[in-house]
Amino acid sequence: MSALAGTGGLVRLALRRDRIALPVWTLVLALVPVGFVSTYQELYPTVADRLGYARTSGTNPTFLALYGPLNDTGIGGIVAQRAAMIPVVLALVMMLTVVRHTRTEEEAGRRELLGATVLGRGAPPAAALLVTAAASAAGGALLTAGMLGKGLPAAGSAAFGAQFAAAGLLFAAVAALAAQLTESATAARGLAIAVLGASYGLRLGADVGGAGNGLEWLGWLTPLGWVQRIRPYGGERWWLLAVIAVAYALLVATAGRVAARRDLGAGVLPPRLGPATGALRGAFGLAWRLQSRPLAAWTAGFAALGLIYGGVAGGVNDLVKDNPDLQQIFERIGGSNGIEDAFFASSMTTLGMIAAAYAVSAALRPRTEETAQRAEPLLATGTGRLRWAASHLAFAVLGPAVVLAVAGVVTGLVHDPGSTGRLTGAALAQLPAVWLVAAVAVLLFGLLPRATPAAWGVLGVVVLVSLFGPALDLAQPVLDVSPFTHVPKLPGHAVAWTPLAVLTVLAALVGAAGLLGLRHRDMATG
Repeated sequence: MSALAGTGGLVRLALRRDRIALPVWTLVLALVPVGFVSTYQELYPTVADRLGYARTSGTNPTFLALYGPLNDTGIGGIVAQRAAMIPVVLALVMMLTVVRHTRTEEEAGRRELLGATVLGRGAPPAAALLVTAAASAAGGALLTAGMLGKGLPAAGSAAFGAQFAAAGLLFAAVAALAAQLTESATAARGLAIAVLGASYGLRLGADVGGAGNGLEWLGWLTPLGWVQRIRPYGGERWWLLAVIAVAYALLVATAGRVAARRDLGAGVLPPRLGPATGALRGAFGLAWRLQSRPLAAWTAGFAALGLIYGGVAGGVNDLVKDNPDLQQIFERIGGSNGIEDAFFASSMTTLGMIAAAYAVSAALRPRTEETAQRAEPLLATGTGRLRWAASHLAFAVLGPAVVLAVAGVVTGLVHDPGSTGRLTGAALAQLPAVWLVAAVAVLLFGLLPRATPAAWGVLGVVVLVSLFGPALDLAQPVLDVSPFTHVPKLPGHAVAWTPLAVLTVLAALVGAAGLLGLRHRDMATG
């Protein structure tokens, strides 16, 4: 039997399961940069305005760290720079999609059931890669068409679309390999996201000092660096597409080879053995065993982000002192009492959204335990459903407080030790919004357990509205969809306790409704 037998059927199954989420993500991510065009045409209508933007954004360490280099002073070049986070978000979406259709299916036992039919060992990763490749290519074509429709140069628009598609392709292949190396979906997602994070860190290190910083070579070590260096609208490097194609082919071939050789349900990387003598101390001890490592990894990541934000904050005033339009953008996404405070306010909002991703992951861990049939034996003892769920939800509530506090402390210590207290407070002010997003995940888990993946879609909407809503000049009712819109912009404003209290109470009510639903619904038994 061919290793790819049954691939077509799995492709149809994947398209049916992702018929809403994947097209929506692809469509939104492709259209956001198109929406930027009109915004920046209004902000920088003349050549002099765009040259003024280039003088700051092309040399300032803060802007280079956040968005990368500016390759062209035209509107296309500005949009390509300001949309630098789009490939990162797309890469994350494609990685999660691949893991969902490979390792998650295998871990849940559905892959073994399908394997009883005419299904080759390489069919699951091949199907997941075909689906993500089609989505990436469609998004790239849509982005190209949108930029052409705005009257931008054809070559740059085509390169911009290729950059979009390349990011999705490369990191989908990374996830396909990660799914073969590990033996759990959680580990596969963690490994793939770690590669993405390291790639972003290398990109940042290569760009933070601008041209001539002596670190540009770091950008050639990372897939994100290759994607970025395609340079849409700024002397396109078409040959990099060949490099990306070769890297993609190698990753796919390696994933296929590993899939053909490993045992079903196993991974290449050996799992870490637990202690010979168990001492879990009940449901909370088991939750600690399952959740403490992810919490430690997220905490380390937030400390690294604190180093970055604290280190580059000093250059914000230089960035905007000669550009009132750019100052207005910072004030819209942050506080208004000082540009430095505005930068920190927007940075803390970003940290809050990342913390929400951790909170959703922690809140959905009970669903993973349920579907893997590990919750049922535990609940057959004297442990009740609410106590079991609460042992995991404690991490969704307290874990974000830990990671945000660490980020705030590190940011303050690096920037100015005297600002540590207020920056830590600004970071912790994001907690009510984080808890509300996590509470929605709990609600889905309790009332609509099959729909729990939609919690990630809710987080995605929040992130898109929060990150790109102000730049796209969206209406206030749309911006209000994100709970982070209602969090006081700290530092830079007085603390408004009412919205924080309302968000906290709302999170408690939504979470309680989810737990009530869990108490009365049937548990998954197969």
